Amino acid sequence: MTSTHGEPAFDGTSGRWVGVSVPRREDPRLLRGRGRFVGDIELPGMLHAAFVRAPIAHARITSVDLSAVFDVDGVVAAFTAGDLALGDIVALLQRPPEEFVPTAMPVLAREKVRFVGEPVAVVVARDPYAAEDGLEAAVVEYEDLGAVVDERSAFADGAPLVHDEAPGNVLLDVSMFDTAGVDEAFAAADRDGCVVDITTRSGRQNALPLETRGVVASWDDHDDQLLVQTCTQVPHQVRTMLARSVGLAECAVRVTVPDMGGGFGQKCVVGREEIAVAAVAKRLGAPVKWIEDRSEALTAAFLAREQRYRTRAAFDGRGRITALDVDVVCDMGAYSCYPFTAGIEPLMASAEMPGVYRVPAYRVHARAMTSNKAPTAPYRGVSRPQYVMAMERVMDRAACELGLDPVEIRRRNVITEFPYTGVNNVTYDPGTYRESLDLAEAVLRDEGWYEVRDAAPADQRCIGIGYACFSERTGYGSDAFAQRKMEVVPGFDISEIRMDTSGSVVVTSGTMNHGQSHETTLAQLVADRLGLPIEKIKLRQGDTERIAYGWGTFASRSATIGGSAVATAAGRLGDLLCTIGAHLLETRDDNVRLDGAGGVVRLDDPAQRVSYEEIADVAYLRSHLLPKDVEPTLTATASFDVPGDGTFSNATHAVVVELDRGTGKVEILRYACAEDCGVVIHPQVVDGQCRGGIAQGIAGALFEEITYADNGEPSAASFIDYLVPTATEIPDVSITHLETPSALTENGAKGVGEGGTIGAPAAVLNAINDALRHTGVALDTTPVHPEAVLAALDSARIGAEDDV
Repeated sequence: MTSTHGEPAFDGTSGRWVGVSVPRREDPRLLRGRGRFVGDIELPGMLHAAFVRAPIAHARITSVDLSAVFDVDGVVAAFTAGDLALGDIVALLQRPPEEFVPTAMPVLAREKVRFVGEPVAVVVARDPYAAEDGLEAAVVEYEDLGAVVDERSAFADGAPLVHDEAPGNVLLDVSMFDTAGVDEAFAAADRDGCVVDITTRSGRQNALPLETRGVVASWDDHDDQLLVQTCTQVPHQVRTMLARSVGLAECAVRVTVPDMGGGFGQKCVVGREEIAVAAVAKRLGAPVKWIEDRSEALTAAFLAREQRYRTRAAFDGRGRITALDVDVVCDMGAYSCYPFTAGIEPLMASAEMPGVYRVPAYRVHARAMTSNKAPTAPYRGVSRPQYVMAMERVMDRAACELGLDPVEIRRRNVITEFPYTGVNNVTYDPGTYRESLDLAEAVLRDEGWYEVRDAAPADQRCIGIGYACFSERTGYGSDAFAQRKMEVVPGFDISEIRMDTSGSVVVTSGTMNHGQSHETTLAQLVADRLGLPIEKIKLRQGDTERIAYGWGTFASRSATIGGSAVATAAGRLGDLLCTIGAHLLETRDDNVRLDGAGGVVRLDDPAQRVSYEEIADVAYLRSHLLPKDVEPTLTATASFDVPGDGTFSNATHAVVVELDRGTGKVEILRYACAEDCGVVIHPQVVDGQCRGGIAQGIAGALFEEITYADNGEPSAASFIDYLVPTATEIPDVSITHLETPSALTENGAKGVGEGGTIGAPAAVLNAINDALRHTGVALDTTPVHPEAVLAALDSARIGAEDDV
C-alpha cells in the first residue's frame, strides 16, 4: 500500500507522465518577466481608484464630505455607500439563531465603521497619485464607540457591541460533540493516569501573498457586460456576489483572472473593493483600476489565525488518551467572509481536532468572536495549525508527566487501522500515520541529533527536538461542506476537454492557479490518459465565460477534485476517440485501445493504427465518415465531487532547534518531513508545496504577528513592524514521500497544499519547549518571541542561583 517515492526517468515514449518532475510549463513565461498580472493591465482611458478608510476601529459615521475632493487636480469622481447603493455581502449558515448570527458587510461602510482600514468612500482619478491626493481632501467625522480587541474585552460585561444583532460579540456558538464517557474518563485519569490542562494561543497573521489584491473593471456597452479582471482564487464566487450586489444577471458579468502571485486563502473570499471598483466602472462607463498597497494589505485585507484553545486531555497509565474536552475561541474580526462565514474556523476545529489520534470520548465548545479588527479569511491550513498545535502540546505534556518518550506516546495513540471512523463521526481513509512518525524519528536518530541534544548542556547550549504528527483533510466535497450547514455549499468541479484538428487539446478547469503549477500538473494527468505529449495540452482557468461553474482553489482541492474532473473528462474523450478510431479501422470498439503515442491501435493487428490527427480530421472536416450515432465533435465534459468525508493526507514533522542564551533567538538546526499525499503527480511541485508551507508555518511560529492597541489600532502597517522571515531564517527541509493512493479520487492523489503550514508551528513549539525542559517553563503561544525565550532561560538561571 505504501512506498517511499522514487522518481522515474521520463523517456518520452513510456506514456507515463504522472510521477515525473517534467519542466514546469509556466516557468519560461514567468521567469522571463512575460507574466501578465492585474498590475500589468492597461486600458485606454483607464481611471484609478483609491479608498477613504476609517482611521478609528469602532465609530458611528456622523458625516462624510467629499466636496473638496473634486478640487484635487485629476480627480473625476467620488462615491459613498449612499451614492452607489450596492447590496451587502452576506454569508449564511443554515443554523438556528442561538448558534449563528449572520452579519451584513456593506461594500462601503454606512452608519458605522468596525475596524481601522474599513472603506468608507472611493475616489476615482486619472492616475493613482491624484486618487491618493484626493483621499486627503475627504472629510469624515466619527463618534467613537469604544473598541473590543481581544477575548477579555469582547466578552466583558457591558462591552461595546461590534454588531447590535450579536449579543456578547459572538457570531457562532456551537457544541458539536459531547459524547458519553467524558467525565468518567477524567475521573479515572485523576486516579490512575494523568490529566493535561493546557491553553494554547496563536497570533493574528496576514497571508501575505507576494501580489496584493487588485482589480481592473470595465463596462462593455456593446455586449452590455461588466468585465472584471481580478486576482482571486474563486472567480465564479466573485461573479455571483458581484452580480447580486450590483443588481445584474450573472450573464452580464464576466470575471477573468490573469497570472496571480499567490493567494494562500486570503483571495478565496469575495472582497468589497472588487465590487466597489466594478460598480464605479459601470457607473462611469470607463475602465477603473485598483491595486492594494502594502499598508492596506496589512491593515485592511482579510487576516487570519488568532485563536485560543483550552484543551483538557485524560490519559490512562499506559499513556493512551481516553477523553478530550476542548474550549475554542476564534477571533474572526468585524465580519463574516463570503461564502464561508465566521464559522469556518471554529467548525473546522470542532469537527477535526482529534486528528490522527484515537480519542474514545470527546467534548468541544467553540465560538466565533467578533472584534474591531479586519475580518478573517481561511488562510492556508484553516484552524488545523492551531488545533494540531494544541494536540501536539498535549502529547508532549502527557509524555513528560507519565515518563514516556514523546514519540512513543504518539505511537500508542495514532490511528493504525483504516478506514477509521472517529469519535467525531469522520471517517479517515487509509494513511501512514505510524509510518511517517517512525520515518521522521529515524532521520533524527540516524543523524545523531539526540546525542547532540543530550550533550548540549555540557557545552552551555540549549538544544531541543520536537515532533508534530497530523492529518490534513483535503479536497472537501459537497458532503463535507454541507455538514457545516453552509447556505452556499462548495464541492464539485467541472472540466471540459476539446481536441482540435491538429490533435492538440484545450482543457478547462474550475480550479484557479496562483502558483501551484496547474498548467503542468493537470496537463500531466491528461497526457497520461490520452498518450499525448504534454506540449499538445493547453489549460484554461479563471474565466467565468468559458467554464460553466467552478469553486476555485482552496483546501487542497486542485489535484483531488479539479484533477479528478480533468482526468475523467480526458478518459471520456479517450473513449470517444476509440469509438471513432474503431470505426475507421473497421473493427469493434472493444478491439482498440489508445496506443500511448497519440493514436488508436487495433489489438488484433497492432500494425493498424489511426492517429488523433486523422480522427480529428474526420470528426471536423469529413464528418460524413463518422459512425451514424457519433456527433461531429471531439469534446468531453465531466464533473467530480469527493464523496463522504473526503480524503486525508498525513505527515510527521521533526525539528531540532537551538536557543541563543544571550539573545533568545531560536535557530532551526534541522527540519525533516515525512509526508503522504497519495499519488505524487509532480515530485518537484509537491516538494515546493511542502517547503513553502513549512516556511509559512515557521513564520507563524516565530515571527509574524499583528497586535492591536486597546483602541483597535493595528501595530503593523509596514514590514518595519510586521516581521517576515527571509531565506536566512528558513532552514533546508528534507522531505520523504510515502504514497497511499486514495480510492476516493480519480487519480489516486490527495491534497498537499496546506500540510507544511499545519505541522510546522507545533513541531517548532515542541522543539523549543524541549530545549527549555530544564527551566520548568512552558511556552504555549505563537509566535514565540525572543523575549519569551530569554525570560524562560533567565528563570532557570535565577532558580539555579537561589539553590546555591
